[in-house]
Amino acid sequence: MVWMKKAASKKQQSSTTLMDVKSDQNLLQRTVLFPNGDKYTGEWLDNKKHGRGTQVWKKSGAVYSGEWKHGKPDGYGTYSVLLPETKVYATKYCGDWKNGQKHGNGTYVYSNSAVYEGLWIEDRRAGWGKMNYENGDVYEGEWVKDKCHGRGIIRYANGNWYEGGWREGKKNGRGKVYFPDNGQLYEGLWVDGDAKCGTLSDFEGDETAKFPQLQLVDAQSVLEEALATFGAEEQ
Repeated sequence: MVWMKKAASKKQQSSTTLMDVKSDQNLLQRTVLFPNGDKYTGEWLDNKKHGRGTQVWKKSGAVYSGEWKHGKPDGYGTYSVLLPETKVYATKYCGDWKNGQKHGNGTYVYSNSAVYEGLWIEDRRAGWGKMNYENGDVYEGEWVKDKCHGRGIIRYANGNWYEGGWREGKKNGRGKVYFPDNGQLYEGLWVDGDAKCGTLSDFEGDETAKFPQLQLVDAQSVLEEALATFGAEEQ
């Protein structure tokens, strides 16, 4: 076990910490207690967290357990937080990481009833994913930079649902709204979340009234499109 010495002064603190780590740099597995109270237990490489390990942040009480690369979460891991009212840990995110950010496939828990399952790019929802909202609505489809963007379906808590295009979190393009309670279907064109024109008709048979299953045909192409859009908008 390696304990990081608390230096007598701020000026000496960084050099003391570095010296202590270097003295045991050949150890693959170690436990380190940092001057601020944070604690890491796991594998090291070149004086950095690298491999499998667990980090506990004293101030927030948060815990990350999983894979590391060059000092940052990278690979598969779980991030949990300490609930102050119950003093128990609750998982916030479980999935893939890259360079310290959520990246790849993972599940994030916003609250007990609000959960996202799907793809991430640089800490934001991007690609294909499913979002269960706190009010009971459920969206499944494409995302770009944390917003519904592309093709998707949202089923509202009242039983109605929309299937069609999205842009920056709003209905956009051609789409359909189903009203199962009165057996009607609205088909039309949306711009920035508003229906501009369309037709209202009755359902034709029981099969039309069933909630449609929107399937992802080519996961790789959706991810590549999200990456391309993400990169273009960042420039």
